[in-house]
Amino acid sequence: MVEAEQIGGVRKFRMARTFAGHAVYFTAAYWVDGLMVDTGCAYTVRELVNAVNDLSIDLIINTHSHEDHVAGNAALQSKFKVKVFAHPAALPVLSSPRDHRLRPYQRIMWGNPTPSNGTAIGEVIETNNHRFEIIHTPGHSQDHICLFEPLKGWLFSGDAYVGGRDRALRLDYNIWLIISSLKRMASLKPKVLFPGSGSIRREPLGDLVLKISYLEEMGEKIFELEQKGWSRRRIRRKLFGIEMPIAYYTLGHFSGKNLVRSYIEDRPGRENYLPRP
Repeated sequence: MVEAEQIGGVRKFRMARTFAGHAVYFTAAYWVDGLMVDTGCAYTVRELVNAVNDLSIDLIINTHSHEDHVAGNAALQSKFKVKVFAHPAALPVLSSPRDHRLRPYQRIMWGNPTPSNGTAIGEVIETNNHRFEIIHTPGHSQDHICLFEPLKGWLFSGDAYVGGRDRALRLDYNIWLIISSLKRMASLKPKVLFPGSGSIRREPLGDLVLKISYLEEMGEKIFELEQKGWSRRRIRRKLFGIEMPIAYYTLGHFSGKNLVRSYIEDRPGRENYLPRP
């Protein structure tokens, strides 16, 4: 399913595969001034192409190469004869997505994207009426970027910001890079945040600061418990409780265990790290 909503000069497309008539795990694409930001998953491509029939698309930008953000690339490229821009590290995934094998839950939820041709993005992208700064925001993935329009204060953040208090992490995420990227985003002082989930945040600076504080506080607590000799399993149960259902249907790919592991193993300068007083 695809739901469209106009928000000022931005059109949002909120998409999800449906099971028995129920949408599961929404993701979003955005259109602004001829620019398409992300293109959804394989199961929503046909509906997205139909939904943009009344629009002019001049270029596509992928915030990162995950399968729920890039699967409409090929169909939109064919229809509008446009280029897809992405971080250089994303290009091999776009051109040969099946070389990067998906896990069972990923195939069920989002499916395999059709290959598309990508071009390495630079530091700035301009449309007729807007100038977007390209901000590298790794952590969720190494190839993750955000788009910032400073005059409007718009920040198209992909999955660099996910709301709530994280209790689980995907195996290949890096929590410390996520925190660093959130700080970079907060330093921009955005006025409107357009995330990959479609849940738009107005005046999002407070949300970003709260998220950073929570994640840093968890890092300090984990370090302190590790220094006391606690096992990672015991730390996870103390701070995050029992594993969430997502840990089981992803077969451990997304879990509290991975969150604790990343805090410990990915911590910069871990041998010299001191918790905040």
